[in-house]
Amino acid sequence: MASLDDVARAAGVSTATVSRALSGRGRTSEATRQRVRAAADALGYVASATASSLASGRAENIGVIVPLMDRWFFATVLDGIAARLAPRGHDLTLYNLTDDPAQRRRLFETSLRRGRVDGLIVLSVALTDDEVAALEALDRPVVGLGVPRGELPALRVDDTAVGRAAAEHLLALGHREIVHIGQSVGAEVAGRAPAYDIPTRRRAGFEAAMAAAGAAARFVESDFTVDGARRAAVALLRGGGGGAADAGTGAARRPTAIFAASDEMAYGVLTAARDLGLRVPEDLSVIGVDGHDLAELFGLTTIDQFPHAQGERAGDAILAALGRPAAGAPGTPAGLAAPAGLGAPAGLAAPLDAPGGLGAPGGSESLDGSEVDASLPFALVTRGTTAPPPRS
Repeated sequence: MASLDDVARAAGVSTATVSRALSGRGRTSEATRQRVRAAADALGYVASATASSLASGRAENIGVIVPLMDRWFFATVLDGIAARLAPRGHDLTLYNLTDDPAQRRRLFETSLRRGRVDGLIVLSVALTDDEVAALEALDRPVVGLGVPRGELPALRVDDTAVGRAAAEHLLALGHREIVHIGQSVGAEVAGRAPAYDIPTRRRAGFEAAMAAAGAAARFVESDFTVDGARRAAVALLRGGGGGAADAGTGAARRPTAIFAASDEMAYGVLTAARDLGLRVPEDLSVIGVDGHDLAELFGLTTIDQFPHAQGERAGDAILAALGRPAAGAPGTPAGLAAPAGLGAPAGLAAPLDAPGGLGAPGGSESLDGSEVDASLPFALVTRGTTAPPPRS
C-alpha cells in the first residue's frame, strides 16, 4: 500500500506539501496540487482515516442508532442514508440499541463518547431521559427519524393522518366492521411519549376517523411481526376478540376489514385469512402501512411511507447539520424540529412528491393537543386486498 512518503517522492515535493494538496488546506499552487493528485492516483494512495481525523478534527463518519437490524424497514432506511452519505465520503457506524440495560449504558457512556463520529442519526428508538441527556452532552449534531420523544430534532411522518387515511379508505368502500391490529402506549411507558409514538398515533388517527363516521373503533393488540399479527387475526376472525358483540347473540362480530399497523403485520393477517378459508377481499379486506417491497407481490393495499426516501432525507439533514449539504440539497432544509440544546439543521428539504398526494407534509395536532412537526410524505396505494364489504 502506497504511503504519504511514496506520493511525495513521486511528485517531487515534501510530505507536508502532499498533505496540504490532498486535504485542500493551506497554500499550494494549482500546478503542484494537480501533480500531487496525479501521483496519488497513479500509486493508488488512500489517506489514513486516523491521520485525516487528527488533521481536520473530523471523523468523516456518521453514527446510526438502530433498534432492529434485521427488519426490512430499518434496512431500507439505512440504505437510503448510505446513498446520501457515501458519495460525500462518509462512513457509517451502526449502533444496535437493545433492551439490555448494561449494553445501553456502554453505548451511551462509552462508545458514543469516543469521538468516532461527526454526528448521529437515531432511528425510531425509545430513549430514557438519561439517554437523551447523554446525546445532548456529546456536542454533536443529532437527527432523529420517527423517535418517540419530543426533545430530539426529528423527521416525522404524520402517523395520525396515516391511521386516519387507512380507516377512511375502508369506510369509503362501505365497511363499518373494521378492526385495527397494532400497538399503543400510555404515559407511563418509559422512553415512548404517546404524543410522538408511531403506533399510538396510528391508532389515534384510526379511532378519530371511525368516530367521525359514527362507527365503532375496534382494536386488537399485537407486536409488529408477521406471526404476532397472524395469531391476533386468527383469534379475531374466529370470534375470540375485537371487543364488539352482536346485539342479538352476544357473539363477537367478525370484521369485514382489518387495518394492520404495518405491511409485515398485514402479511400475518392475510396468512390467517387463508388458514381459516376466508377469501381476500371478498370476505375480508386488508390494508397495511409501509410500502414494503413485497406489497405489490401480495397485491396489498398499503399506506406507502417511502422508507428509502426517509433515509435519504435523514442523510441530507445530518450533512446540512455539519455544514456540508449534499449536492442538489439546500443548505438549510425546512421542517426539521430542532429543540434547544442539540445541534441540528435549521430545517429540511422541500417535500418529496408522493404518489396519490395523501400525505401533505406539515404540522399536525398531537395526542395532547400540541403541535407535532410532520415533514415526511406518505401515499395510499390501492391494490387487490381491499374492496367493498360482502353483502349481508
